[in-house]
Amino acid sequence: MGTPCVGKTSVSRQLAKELDAVHVDLGELVIEEKLSSGFDATRKTFIADRTKLRERVREIIKKHVGKQDVIVDGHYASDVVSFENITKLFVLRRHPRELKKLMVKRGFKGRKLWENLAAEILDVCLYDAIRAVGFDRVCEVDVTGKRSEEVAKEVILVLDGREQCTAGFVDWLGVLDREGRLDEYLKEF
Repeated sequence: MGTPCVGKTSVSRQLAKELDAVHVDLGELVIEEKLSSGFDATRKTFIADRTKLRERVREIIKKHVGKQDVIVDGHYASDVVSFENITKLFVLRRHPRELKKLMVKRGFKGRKLWENLAAEILDVCLYDAIRAVGFDRVCEVDVTGKRSEEVAKEVILVLDGREQCTAGFVDWLGVLDREGRLDEYLKEF
């Protein structure tokens, strides 16, 4: 999980390759299998029908139980993967300065840009993950300045038990406040 442009899909694809796992990109699944309930014209994105999506993800996981691991990639993954099917939930985090550059490069602007930056700064995805599966299963990964291959290796170390799964250590709100840049990033709110 994570806000847009933190590297969810790149890291998930790399993990799937290295672990010989199945990769499910929720955004692609919504579009390819028409699992949306409409289109948000303001944000220029499909609105996932989470009930249909939850059922489809359940089918995919059931098909691969005992054969292959399934890596589900999306900022609302904790809402569509059932609790019993989540081994670890990784929340990718990126410093807002770097995140903003990537979002602008990808065409984010206006409200969509500022809402997503605020979500990263205010730990929205982390909060959603912990609410869904509890603190013990959530692993936070600071991806700032890292390539997807590096992040995938960090995730594998946690999955193999060679590194500890931890959450709650990223504090962009505090970092930006100490840098005197908080108003710059939350100016739209």
